[in-house]
Amino acid sequence: MTWISQYKSKVVTLAEAVSVVKSGDRIFISGNAATPVLLTNALAERQHELYDVEVNHVLLLGEDPLAKPGLEQHFRHNSLFVGPADRQAIADGRSDYVPIHLSEIPDLFTDRVIPLDVAFIHTSPPDEHGFMSFGVECAASKAAAESAKVVVAQVNERMPRTLGDVFIHVSRVHKVVECSEPLQELPESGFSEIEQKIASHIAPLIQDGATLQLGIGGIPDAVLSVLDGKQHLGIHTEMVSDGVVKALERGIVTNQKKTLHPGKAIATFVLGSHQLYDYVDNNPLFEIHPCSYTNNPFIVAQNENMVAINSAIEVDITGQVCADSIGTKIYSGFGGQVDFIRGAAYSKGGKPIIALPSTTRNGKTSRIVPQLNRGAGVVTTRADVHYLVTEYGVASLHGKNLRQRAEALLAVSHPTFREELDQYLRSLNRRQMAAIASV
Repeated sequence: MTWISQYKSKVVTLAEAVSVVKSGDRIFISGNAATPVLLTNALAERQHELYDVEVNHVLLLGEDPLAKPGLEQHFRHNSLFVGPADRQAIADGRSDYVPIHLSEIPDLFTDRVIPLDVAFIHTSPPDEHGFMSFGVECAASKAAAESAKVVVAQVNERMPRTLGDVFIHVSRVHKVVECSEPLQELPESGFSEIEQKIASHIAPLIQDGATLQLGIGGIPDAVLSVLDGKQHLGIHTEMVSDGVVKALERGIVTNQKKTLHPGKAIATFVLGSHQLYDYVDNNPLFEIHPCSYTNNPFIVAQNENMVAINSAIEVDITGQVCADSIGTKIYSGFGGQVDFIRGAAYSKGGKPIIALPSTTRNGKTSRIVPQLNRGAGVVTTRADVHYLVTEYGVASLHGKNLRQRAEALLAVSHPTFREELDQYLRSLNRRQMAAIASV
C-alpha cells in the first residue's frame, strides 16, 4: 500500500478521531501555536461520557474547554508549563503542575515516566514522501507521538512545513482530521521605555558573532531593536519570534559565525504573526528540533559566545530567581530558563543573563526583595546567576560572595526601595555579628 493510500484510509471525522480516547487514559496535546483547537473542542463535547482523563501538555494557547470548572472529574490537566488557559484551574486545585526543565520533558514520554495512551498533534500536510512536519512547534510533540499508543493528527493546510528534526510519517499516525484553520498568533505588543533601558544595558554584553537565546516579551524584542551595528549574530533558542525575522532582514543576524549549526537559526517552536509563519515555511534558514536537543545545556554550550537572556518574577538579595510562581500561586513554569542559563555558563565566552524591571508595573513593589515571597519557588539558583540587569544597570554576580552580591543588586534596584533593602542588610549583618560574638 502506498503512503497516499495509507493516508486516505486514516482520514476521519472529528467525532471519530476523538473517539479513541477512553476513560482513564493519559493523553498529550501539542501546544503553542500548534494547539489543535478542533480536536480539543471535539474532545470536550464528550465530557459526559469520559472520566479521569489526564491531559498532558506544555503551553496551550487560546481558550481551553477542558479546563472549565465542573469538568475536573472528566479531564484533569497535568501541566508541564502553565499559561492563561489552565492557570486558574491550577490555582483552584482542579489541575496539576509539574515543575520540570523543558529539556527533560520529551524523556518523560519516551521513558514512560508518563506513559501516553493518545497523542493529539497538529501538522502540515504530507510531502511527496509522506512526511508531515510538526510545523511551528516540535518541543515535546515528536516524542509524544513516537511514544503514544494512538496518534491523532490535525492536518492543517495552513501549517508551515518547517525543516529540521521535525517530521512524522503518515504510517506512524492512526487517525487524521483535515482542516484549513489559521494558526494562533501572538501579536507584537512593543516594549516600554523601561524595557528599552534594560536592553541598552544588555547590548554591550553582546559581542559580534555571539549566539542568542531570547524568549517572549518586551525585553527580548527591545534587545533585538538595539543591536544595530552588531555583526554576524546567531540564533539558538526555544522560540523564533517576529523580532528574529526583523533582525535577519536588517543583517544583524546571519548565523554565519556560529560554532554549532553555522548558517542556521535553531529553535523548538515559532510563535508570532501569520507573516512569521509564512516566512519560516520551507525556509532552510531555520531548523526546528525537539526541546531535548535545543535546550540540552551540553548542546547549548557548544555555541561559543552564547548569550542567554531570561526574565524573572522576583529575585532575592542573594540572587535566587523565582520565575514560575507568585508566592504559592503557580504562574508559568521552569521552561528553558535553567537549560539556557547553564548552557551559556559553560559556553566559551558565554553570558547567562537574568533581565527584569526593578519594580512591578504599578511601581509599588520591588522585584529585588530581601527574601522571596512565602511559597515562591527558586527556579534558577544563586550559583547559576552571572548577570542580572534592570533599567538601572548590570549587576555582575559570578564569583561574588553574599555581601558583594547584595551590594551589586542594591545598586540596580529601584531608588525608592534601596533604603529598605539596605536596612534589611544592615540588620542581617548586626544579627550575624551578634551570633558570632555569642559563640
